[in-house]
Amino acid sequence: MTDLSGRRLLLVHAHPDDESINNGATMAKYAAEGAHVTLVTCTLGEEGEVIPPGLRHLAADRDDTLGAHRLGELAAAMKELGVTDHRFLGGPGRYRDSGMMGAPQNDRPGCFWRADLDEAAALLVEVVREVRPQVLVTYDPDGGYGHPDHIQAHRVAMRAADLAAEPAFRRDLGDPHEIAKVYWNCVPLSAVEEGFARLREAGREGDLFPGVAAPSDVPGVVPDEEVTAVVGGSAHAARKAAAMRAHATQIAVDGPFFALSNDLGQPLFDTEYYKLVRGRAGAEREDDLFAGVDG
Repeated sequence: MTDLSGRRLLLVHAHPDDESINNGATMAKYAAEGAHVTLVTCTLGEEGEVIPPGLRHLAADRDDTLGAHRLGELAAAMKELGVTDHRFLGGPGRYRDSGMMGAPQNDRPGCFWRADLDEAAALLVEVVREVRPQVLVTYDPDGGYGHPDHIQAHRVAMRAADLAAEPAFRRDLGDPHEIAKVYWNCVPLSAVEEGFARLREAGREGDLFPGVAAPSDVPGVVPDEEVTAVVGGSAHAARKAAAMRAHATQIAVDGPFFALSNDLGQPLFDTEYYKLVRGRAGAEREDDLFAGVDG
């Protein structure tokens, strides 16, 4: 990458599909506006549960080829969002999906949960110093819902942000760069409650989804006052939904709702929410992640 003009956004996620669920509208918005959007995904999502019956042979306990399949799903999702710069941390397959917290896969050699933090962070530092983003988006310290790969992605992203700015660290990885603003994904409680009210009013029980999830199933729910930025909206809803559909092994989309492998419907949020944790806010409640940042 040689053109460092304009706005540059970096997102760090654990598995393919996390980016579309959490940030699809945001990524589509900034890509459409000409910003350089870079996605770094930390694993191939090899341990994911497979929804379509015809593809269940891909699962880790059968053919164990789900990761390779999800490479194609991620590429298709990025095409829907207009994002051309998507990478895997250290290259595809460098770190394996660790499974849910407490699963035996947490101790599997090569899994992301067991990765050396500074070693993994150095791989991301190289990306940061190449792309030189003004804005970084990742998870909160709990990874939104306690998944080990999400927690590790948070740790790696935050550590890389520190190391990338340190002049004495690994000059072979590029010139130091300080990221101006760091955001964590979140969802305000009021939006979650309103979304589930719409879902129940739509009578989705018994339709595509046999049941409805609970607000507690939504990752990163916070009190409304913790939200510092609101991005997206209906202009990018169709592209976000299309990107989510591209992750067909993991997500079933039905209009403004979706379900994961548990078949429990939940709202598809076309407006996305963030908490600023580093940098200066451009307003009390921002509508632009680049607010206050020079191009």
